[in-house]
Amino acid sequence: MKSVMRRDALGAGLQRASAKSVVRMASARAAPVAPRTVCQVAKVDEVVSVDEELERLRKENELLRAQLALYQQNQKVAMGSAAVTAPAAATRVLEKPAPAKQTPAAALDGGIIWPKPGEPFWDRSPRASPMPLQGGAAEAPPMERDGNPMHIIHITAEMAPIAKVGGLGDVVTGLAKAALARGHFVTVMLPFYECLPKDQIEGLKHECDIEVPKGYRWDGEMRVGPLKTSVFWGRVQGCPVYLIKPADDTNCNIFRGGRIYGGSYNEMEAYLYFCRACLEYLHVTQQQPHVLQLHDWHAAAASLLYWDVYNPNGYQRTRLMLTIHNLDNTGETRQDEFYFTGVPGENFATIDKALDERTIGHNPERLNLMKGGIVYCNAVTTVSPTYANEVLNGGAAGWLRSTFARPELRTKFHGILNGIDCEEWNPATDPLLPANFDADRPAGKALCKEFLQKGLGLEVDPRKPLVAVVSRLVPQKGIHLIKAALFRTVEKGGQFVLLGSGHSDPAFRQLADGQFKDHPNCRLKIMYSERLAHMIYAAADVVVVPSMFEPCGLTQMIALRYGAVPLVRRTGGLADTVFDVDGPAGSPSQQRNGFVFDGSDDGALHGALDRALSLYNNQPARWAALQQDNMRLDVSWGKSAKSYVDVYRSISA
Repeated sequence: MKSVMRRDALGAGLQRASAKSVVRMASARAAPVAPRTVCQVAKVDEVVSVDEELERLRKENELLRAQLALYQQNQKVAMGSAAVTAPAAATRVLEKPAPAKQTPAAALDGGIIWPKPGEPFWDRSPRASPMPLQGGAAEAPPMERDGNPMHIIHITAEMAPIAKVGGLGDVVTGLAKAALARGHFVTVMLPFYECLPKDQIEGLKHECDIEVPKGYRWDGEMRVGPLKTSVFWGRVQGCPVYLIKPADDTNCNIFRGGRIYGGSYNEMEAYLYFCRACLEYLHVTQQQPHVLQLHDWHAAAASLLYWDVYNPNGYQRTRLMLTIHNLDNTGETRQDEFYFTGVPGENFATIDKALDERTIGHNPERLNLMKGGIVYCNAVTTVSPTYANEVLNGGAAGWLRSTFARPELRTKFHGILNGIDCEEWNPATDPLLPANFDADRPAGKALCKEFLQKGLGLEVDPRKPLVAVVSRLVPQKGIHLIKAALFRTVEKGGQFVLLGSGHSDPAFRQLADGQFKDHPNCRLKIMYSERLAHMIYAAADVVVVPSMFEPCGLTQMIALRYGAVPLVRRTGGLADTVFDVDGPAGSPSQQRNGFVFDGSDDGALHGALDRALSLYNNQPARWAALQQDNMRLDVSWGKSAKSYVDVYRSISA
């Protein structure tokens, strides 16, 4: 236990030390507004050799990790864990685990708290006590570690699980944790939304207050003045996080309200201020990370401000990367609104910078933050190789195609496939499931299906294929195809479950309250629940993802992990992760794992869905093998994080 405590203390020390030790005392800096802060900044004569200090800490950390591993191994031996079948923990990660004996469903049944009719069962534990699986596929191999650790800071509007609206939050957390596991120093900077669950932020404390230059409207014109800003520090799922908000909550409503987006504040003003506040905090604490990774339009303004205000001569080492998660929203803003950063928007109002070309000739012409980020960042990434190709060579870039047509911008654009957090999404250990399972011990999945059928009031029949959709209900997700899947599944004798909410809520509510009310084979839950999503993935036989466009998509990867066969439309990241079982044999990285269709009409979806239901009904052994093979696929952040590190190094060298 002492080793564990020392490791935790050292981990915190490393992160805090990195924030101080990477400081380079720049001899000069041109900035229009002098920083004012109550933060305590390290003196020059207190800074030791960066390389020596990092090397010492690295060696001590490796020693403690080895001690911790030995301690954990000894604990397992002492407990006599019968689930570990390999002769030694050290060999378990090198050898493919032998298939474990199938556990009868009756043995797993004990401890399940079966739902009662009409009960919101997803709001409570499904078991009297957890019973996770151990060994085998439940334990992932250790992450490969990199030499020469880098300091990476993410600036983002979302972070799972505390500030999650869509896949952006999952990606930020998953990538940050993976880079930490590879040995890098990683921090996330996030708005301190009023609605954040503070009990999920470990070690939350007030770090300091700073004064951030901010534009204000006064008597019809914009002026600049200081806004006192509070910076807090904590950890979310082991990752250090800086949380930023105005210090005076009574006279400023930025980041106030009960939701991440659409609160009681002006979002454009809030995120422009947030970008300036992040850079100001890094400046006054003299932090110069190797890379600032900016996520979507919310953080894109930081790239314009960084090169215009904080590093106009390029002397500082920090380089910037913009990650585009979705080009559906690019951050269009008026030039006078950009002055909320304390910098005039006119500075960037040219075609070669951030001028929104759709507004040329209008009065007034506007800026586009995503375009500015693309132009000003040292590297631009998006979340799958196919989507990157669709942006550069197809129509996915929309009006930004002229920007991506510029040779100097095309060469710095990369497509890196997302992964999923395999600690959070692990059916072998998931505490939200009534029974755990994995590729070697799949019996628990049938109990998860029975649990969901009972909980949702569906006919309890293990023979019926359960088809699920877990999605935002917006046009991008193929609303008409989701409806087509619903009607076709019920017509073919299957069961259909929908969990989602969004702009198309009314159409699905009408179906839920009308034609499919109390239907024995259909349930439409127009809501958002992370807990219920876990249960649906674990119970489903097929998960349908019929998106019109999909930069990456995490749904199909979670489905694979939970033994639900994905059925997708061939686009973006869906095309990079799902390969049709009836297609030609491909490379090992293209294992046939699902059902794929082209086109956007009902008939195209029907063809793929009919093939899936036919395989389920007529070839149960092949279906079971497909599920188990899918659960063994590597959908983690391991390879993707390495690709990101390669790009980090390419721009910071």
